[in-house]
Amino acid sequence: MLILTACPLFPKCKTQTQRRRFAIQAADNKFPSFLPKEMEQIKDPFARKLATRIERLPINVNFSENSIMSSCVKPLVQSKQNPVVLLHGFDSSCLEWRYTFPLLEEAGLETWAVDILGWGFSNLERLGSCDVESKREHFYQLWKSYIKRPMTLVGPSLGAAVAVDFAVNHPEAVENLVLIDASVYAEGTGNLAKLPKAAAYAGVSLLKSFPLRLYTIFLAFKGVSFSTSLDWTNIGRLHCLYPWWEDATVNFMISGGYNISGQIDQVKQKTLIIWGEDDQIISNKLGVRLHCELPNAIICQIPDCGHLPHVEKPDSVARLILEFMQDYCQKKA
Repeated sequence: MLILTACPLFPKCKTQTQRRRFAIQAADNKFPSFLPKEMEQIKDPFARKLATRIERLPINVNFSENSIMSSCVKPLVQSKQNPVVLLHGFDSSCLEWRYTFPLLEEAGLETWAVDILGWGFSNLERLGSCDVESKREHFYQLWKSYIKRPMTLVGPSLGAAVAVDFAVNHPEAVENLVLIDASVYAEGTGNLAKLPKAAAYAGVSLLKSFPLRLYTIFLAFKGVSFSTSLDWTNIGRLHCLYPWWEDATVNFMISGGYNISGQIDQVKQKTLIIWGEDDQIISNKLGVRLHCELPNAIICQIPDCGHLPHVEKPDSVARLILEFMQDYCQKKA
């Protein structure tokens, strides 16, 4: 088994300069009108900057008469190299990539950050279905309409299950996979799928509560200050403020969710597994198991890092993705 230790992507001075420039630029742009007004209260300059670039694109799907205005961050330029497409974790949004996205762009990668159907900042006012099949169909139509080329698909946490499911069902769309602290062994939403709707709505209401979200921040990250934790909590629950969020989340919960462990050995794409060594949510032992079960994978562990390395150690994650893609292109050539 190959296990690498990650180091910084750029020399320290260059990364700090990039981040200062990115933070200064963040104050110069306005937020899209469809974002919750609470976005104005967010302090993190990287979240504020990335939020200014969020767009809604019309996506036609076979399970809805109306096109879905779907949120994402599009690349600024198109590259000769195939694009990298970033998904997010459970009940999150593209703002999860606020630190790593600019690094990937600085490195010259054509980078997308896409909100998974049912979460993020899409307009779901007229949507009834947010089950696994709907999420897959929605993402496929977005890829077919706008991305149009095989991609390196990146999925953190539950986003890894979304990525595996998509790669198996639409292999023509996925060139490579990057799975970060992957939640791929859960048996869907388990007993939650059997809850009466009233109980499901009560549980979902708790899910968006500030105390629970704050607790998950302390669980997911190491050594984050209290003030930063408060701001990150507000960022993580922004999408929950839409009136349709509860319906979409309950629909996903009672549908059974992602149960994709039986698909892992069907993945044909070369895969990079990234894992935070100090993940307190999903043991890195499951990362080793995943590496053993995937037909063509390497695993890289990031020391002193928790469940979301792309938030906690963006330099390391960006470097690993970039080197993985460069290595693949060289071997392909």
